[in-house]
Amino acid sequence: MKLLQRIGKGWLVVLISLSLLSAGIVLEYIIQPHWFINVTRFIWYAAAYIPVGIPVLWKGIRIAFRGDVFTEFMLMSIATLGAFFIGEYPEGVAVMLFYSVGEIFQDAAVGRARRSIKALLDVRPDSTNVLRDGRYVTVASSEVGVGETIQIKVGERVSLDGELISEESSFNTAALTGESKPRTIDKGEAVLAGMINEQKVVEVRTTKLFNDSSLSRILTLVQDATFRKAPTELFIRKFARVYTPIVVFLAAALTMLPYFFVNDYEFSTWLYRALIFLVISCPCALVIAIPLGYFGGIGAASHHGILFKGSNYLDLMSKVDTIVMDKTGTLTKGVFKVQSVEATSDESEWIPLVAALESHSTHPIAKAVVEYAGNVFETVQVTSVEEIKGHGLKGIVDGHNVLAGNLALLDKFGIDASESVHSESDTIVVVAVNNKFVGSITIADELKEDSKETIQRMHSLNLKTIILSGDHQGVVNRIAQDLIIDEAYGDLLPEQKAAKVVEIMSGKKDPTVFVGDGINDAPVLAVSDVGIAMGALGSDAAIETADVVIQTDQISKIITAINISKNTKRIVWQNISLAFGVKLIVLALGAGGIATMWEAVFADVGVALLAISNAVRIQKI
Repeated sequence: MKLLQRIGKGWLVVLISLSLLSAGIVLEYIIQPHWFINVTRFIWYAAAYIPVGIPVLWKGIRIAFRGDVFTEFMLMSIATLGAFFIGEYPEGVAVMLFYSVGEIFQDAAVGRARRSIKALLDVRPDSTNVLRDGRYVTVASSEVGVGETIQIKVGERVSLDGELISEESSFNTAALTGESKPRTIDKGEAVLAGMINEQKVVEVRTTKLFNDSSLSRILTLVQDATFRKAPTELFIRKFARVYTPIVVFLAAALTMLPYFFVNDYEFSTWLYRALIFLVISCPCALVIAIPLGYFGGIGAASHHGILFKGSNYLDLMSKVDTIVMDKTGTLTKGVFKVQSVEATSDESEWIPLVAALESHSTHPIAKAVVEYAGNVFETVQVTSVEEIKGHGLKGIVDGHNVLAGNLALLDKFGIDASESVHSESDTIVVVAVNNKFVGSITIADELKEDSKETIQRMHSLNLKTIILSGDHQGVVNRIAQDLIIDEAYGDLLPEQKAAKVVEIMSGKKDPTVFVGDGINDAPVLAVSDVGIAMGALGSDAAIETADVVIQTDQISKIITAINISKNTKRIVWQNISLAFGVKLIVLALGAGGIATMWEAVFADVGVALLAISNAVRIQKI
């Protein structure tokens, strides 16, 4: 039993059949004992055939009873039983033996692809330490409710999505993002299932159930992706259903028709040629290796933190010619920082006043001002704060009337700003103290480290690049100029972005990709040929709406996705060309009586194994 487990049932059956076949060939062609003839010879080769032949025969019969008669299992059964009928026992056994070897390799290749994805994503711990009645107890992760406190020790994997309630810690996010660099998460920030705690024991307050975690959603997404087929894959499956019955009838014709045209017609000769024809024409190389190629592409992308919702999107990415991108959070970090301060009076006098006033706002620009000021405003007293919608803030700070906002705010109170402020393209906060303009603060979003290189690589691939943003046109123009973007459109609402993408797509043959943050860009992601959500790990809106989800903030992953899709398509078409090319050559040779059953075995099983080996390469990208 241990030997069976170690070798594997499939391989043990093959070894038994191979041993009997080899011994039979040695007896028949080398030793040639007088007793190895007729019935004895038939029984010997039948014993070699049964271990590998009966499973295939039985499978073909079961599928035939379900209405699908013309399958590769039935083709192999007809061909090998026909070989026995005309006395070509060794070749009949060899065909079924090598076909079984091919099936084992096919199963192993598919299993490897599935395991690589499952190992990458299904890394949720089955048990969790949860705080109950003042102490931590170990329970099944599926029994932990929302709002409970769980403990994650050093080296342990987080089992459920939650919020860090301990001080900061370092987490390995490789299972989710494909990135080996640890990420520091601060108190109050999201911690996701699948991350590994690397620094110290921490506590997390759960925000989702075990089966609702981001990792569970991603695992489901990748598994479902295998059911969304690419056009090439769908065509091959439909083709095989039409192709197989045709070759069966052609094989029958090859057996019978020569009777009417050949003077020295021998039934066994033409039957043998027809059997070769059947073996060669078996479509298993196409039916298995092509879906395996696409499955391998999805697995390779998952390894890089890129999730395709189906092989159809993998196919589309290989043909894309236009990349449309959001600005904030896609090309830029989405984090505002103070770039410069222009002052008409001593900056140290009014910066604390502005920072104290802005500390009462949650706006990202206000936070940038507060961060720039540091702790200089901690002793400053704010008596009153009024938000003037669309303009900024007004308040009394340390007895001074302070205004902080846009130029329209100063216009509203009849205060003139300097001329340089009016020509500024970046976001600015103008400041007035006691109805007098005292200076301005220039604030801008930072470009991501890989944005410039990624745009250059897009241009090298002859991709057209476009920015669509809700930010001011001047800001968008500056970013486009810095990155050398082909076209840039600003001041757009989400519905205007969607309309613009539809306009870009109209009349185009090749697909258009839109890249956004997956939440406020949901309408655009939905209308584009391929919608890519950037840095959207944990975002339900992104996973639901986008066709492709990139789990990190790296825009360079778009290039990775395109390269994987192109490699996948290239390997798939290599397999199609290989299978058809070899089969057509050997079919012609077989019909002419030149090729034997051994060449037929190579044309079927050999080509299938070559195609599978080629498809497996995708998983190493």
